[in-house]
Amino acid sequence: MTELRILRLPHGEGLPTPAYETSAAAGLDLPAAVPEDAPIVIAPGARALVPTGLVLQLPTGFEAQVRPRSGLALRHGVTVLNAPGTIDADYRGELKVLLVNHGDEPFAVARGARIAQLVLASVARATVVEAEAVDPSGRGEGGFGSTGR
Repeated sequence: MTELRILRLPHGEGLPTPAYETSAAAGLDLPAAVPEDAPIVIAPGARALVPTGLVLQLPTGFEAQVRPRSGLALRHGVTVLNAPGTIDADYRGELKVLLVNHGDEPFAVARGARIAQLVLASVARATVVEAEAVDPSGRGEGGFGSTGR
């Protein structure tokens, strides 16, 4: 099992530790570290950067992907704007989640609300080599929508 170290910031005190909700879940749920008396309200079409009150220390060779929660998307039209957002292993700032409201009603992000999920993923690093040509493939230059109609 991979170890994920977290530092809880003062405004994250008292919130649940990110956790897998089921034994086979891929993502850890992330809570919102907003003040109890001042939820962040996201108007329809607007976006907001929501704090989690957490700093991560990922193992070298891993990234953390911030992904939407399907229930928020289905019920409220709220999702992670840059999904999946990538947290690099050497980042030591607060983890914040960029939410967008695609719904028809304002959405209030309350303290402790599960706003996103965090998935750890192994990262392969490449050596970049400039070439005079690349090997052909069956797909060739076919792009956007070229593999199915």
